[in-house]
Amino acid sequence: AGRSAVSSSTMSESSLGQLPESSVGAADRKTIVGIAGAVAATVVVLLLPTPADLPPEGQRLGAVFLAAIILWATEAIPIAVTALLVIVLQPIFEVAELDAAFNAFVSPVFFFVLAMFCIAASVTNAGLDRRFAYWLLARAGTDSRRVIAALIIGTAATSVMISDVPACAIFMSIGLGVMSRLNLEPGKSSIGKAIMIGVPIGSLIGGVTTPAGSSVNIIGLHFIQEFGNVTVTFVEWMAIGLPMAIGLVPIACWAVLKSYPPEIATIGDAGEIERERAALGTMSAAERKAVTLLSIMMVLWIAGSWIPFLDVLTVGLGGAIVMFLPGMRLLTWKQAERAIGWDTLLMIGGVTSLGTASVEAGLAGWLVDLALGGVANWHIVWVLLAISAFTVVIHLALPIGPVVNAVVIPPIALLAVGAGVHPALYALPVAFTASCAFLLPLDAVALLTYSRGYYRMHEMLAPGALISAAWVVWMTVVMLVVGGLLGFV
Repeated sequence: AGRSAVSSSTMSESSLGQLPESSVGAADRKTIVGIAGAVAATVVVLLLPTPADLPPEGQRLGAVFLAAIILWATEAIPIAVTALLVIVLQPIFEVAELDAAFNAFVSPVFFFVLAMFCIAASVTNAGLDRRFAYWLLARAGTDSRRVIAALIIGTAATSVMISDVPACAIFMSIGLGVMSRLNLEPGKSSIGKAIMIGVPIGSLIGGVTTPAGSSVNIIGLHFIQEFGNVTVTFVEWMAIGLPMAIGLVPIACWAVLKSYPPEIATIGDAGEIERERAALGTMSAAERKAVTLLSIMMVLWIAGSWIPFLDVLTVGLGGAIVMFLPGMRLLTWKQAERAIGWDTLLMIGGVTSLGTASVEAGLAGWLVDLALGGVANWHIVWVLLAISAFTVVIHLALPIGPVVNAVVIPPIALLAVGAGVHPALYALPVAFTASCAFLLPLDAVALLTYSRGYYRMHEMLAPGALISAAWVVWMTVVMLVVGGLLGFV
């Protein structure tokens, strides 16, 4: 559910002893380079003169933050180990007490992500994901452009309730099947590039539709509540997220197909897809149970906007628990253990702890003031454009969605409070745009497909820049219109 490094890294580590000697050597070099880079960056930051407006503890935390980002990005050491390291380093660098660091580590976000892993696993186990995908592809026919668009739209639709990483993985596997039947060569096929770039983009866009679509959303809501002292309800988020997704998915399809038009007019045999779909038969009992449970959870999430105890976490955890009960049996604990990305969970905890510490140490406020200082005096249109554009660009330095929210939302929310503006007006564009990671495949969702070799890193930039520009403008429009109706403006 979370957006950190993908579970394939864990599998590669567990099978390291079986790799050829050259591969082991490459892994060792990667580890050495990553650790050396993190240590060097830490030393450089600590030796630099402390900026006038930054407290000394803020500079020390900046060194910890930079080291963590390098270690997470390079995976020099396991992601979960880095998450634990940042907890230990906070008291060592005299940034925060150990108790405070651990209190922020185990947040509601941690348990929500745990619940969403279980929900995604139950849907996959039931086979509901493949039924939906084949239904969609059967309607796309054999036109290659329509098949590519169907995969993007299907990923976005799945990501509304199933978090973006598993949604991307599901449709990536279906796309790989399509390309395998066509014998498309990785790196040379325009269709391959369009599918493998379009699927993660669709996943990220669809993921912002509801709070349940991504752990990044939940982290954003957590920081808005903690530092803005306001609660954004499920319905309020969805009132913004739904038009965002509806407006951006067609743009994503257009941008991807414009950048990488298919070299083949038709794809395969429509009858083959229909036969595969027919082979699934009628909906199984497990599928019906999964649909019923997800529908009930959606209704309860919406009702939670008026019934306080039905918050996103309570409903998410409750739904996950029901999956294990007699009569449901959508999931066993052994299956859940295999499906849960424990490295992602621990990383979410580390990011949350660092985000809280960054506010306490003054680092977050200093960074945002450095980049967005004075925007509170601008016209609201330019403020919203600047915040969204800044969040898009900062992905190049902070390629992890939860980190973006942890660094930017707390000071932005405090800036809004100081300016007498509703905190959600400034903070929600960050929470949403933290998912706008389209310029380069640095986010874990895009890395899923990038690792397959169908496109090079720079080849995501062309469609990604078009969609990112549209995102910034559309985010501003939606916040002004819908935010005004919700009382944020």
